[in-house]
Amino acid sequence: MVTLVVATTADPASIGPASALLAMPGFHPGPTFQNISSFVNKELRLLKHDNPIVLEDHLDRRWESVTGETVDEVIFLSKHTAVSNRPALTVHPIGVPHLREDEVPPAGGKSGWAAPPNPRIGPWLRLLKSIAESFSLLPEFEVTLEATHHGPEINSPTMFVEIGSTEEQWKRQDAAQAIALLVWEGLGLGGGAAVGHWSRKNYQNKVLLGIGGGHYVPRHMDIVMKDGVWVGHLLSGYSLTMEEEDVHKSEGKTSTDSVGGTWRQAIKVALETTKSAFPEGEVLAHLDKKSLKGWQKQAITKFLVELNVNIGKPSDFY
Repeated sequence: MVTLVVATTADPASIGPASALLAMPGFHPGPTFQNISSFVNKELRLLKHDNPIVLEDHLDRRWESVTGETVDEVIFLSKHTAVSNRPALTVHPIGVPHLREDEVPPAGGKSGWAAPPNPRIGPWLRLLKSIAESFSLLPEFEVTLEATHHGPEINSPTMFVEIGSTEEQWKRQDAAQAIALLVWEGLGLGGGAAVGHWSRKNYQNKVLLGIGGGHYVPRHMDIVMKDGVWVGHLLSGYSLTMEEEDVHKSEGKTSTDSVGGTWRQAIKVALETTKSAFPEGEVLAHLDKKSLKGWQKQAITKFLVELNVNIGKPSDFY
């Protein structure tokens, strides 16, 4: 079982951390395939290509077909962009589960699809904050989750680790070194224990499925920053397309069946892939209630009951 770490030369916030990681001990060249070079260090396989990172689909399957090795997880290194231009180090799952089949994903992936979320997301977010502090990147940089979004299409447990939000930060060596150290320590390459490996024997088996909120999911973040919390997909408000029919509005009540849109599809795909990433884990939904209207909360709550998913309070995840 191997871990793929993927970088592209087309992105300074991707190749910068990859180069810093390759400067650490123990790497040697691996196979080259389809214009992609690789480097090996214990169970890590670092892949380097020249294309947009969200458009190279199925790298796990392609690696397995070339080498015969089984891919356990995938970690992509990438830049982050934001309208605010605020410096940030971000971690997030990927997918576009809310898009209809006839919609073209704007940044890779496949409509209605989500990759299983890498179980390391929560533990690595907390480790990243500690490393960023040791590099004196705080409070200049915000360390944060992002909601589930974009591609590439892939079927292994996956996470993106990003540096944002402008070219100045994308090229920052201290930020690149912090991300490289996150991968080094997080995978246990330096001899210490790896961080964030999911086991069926975990004493804490609750997994947070975030529903609602903005792109940086602050109310889910408050929970995930606590030690021991596991996190799956995070569906922000823009991934919950909900259309209430006028007839029910006029009657002053909402029937779940009357709420149109792709929100059920998004929740179902997010739930199924989160469950697949955390075998024998108990997935609990956490709702950002302040971001949802009453009829939306009512519809989502009823649908979660149909799916046999409990809604958790913050204290349920600790």
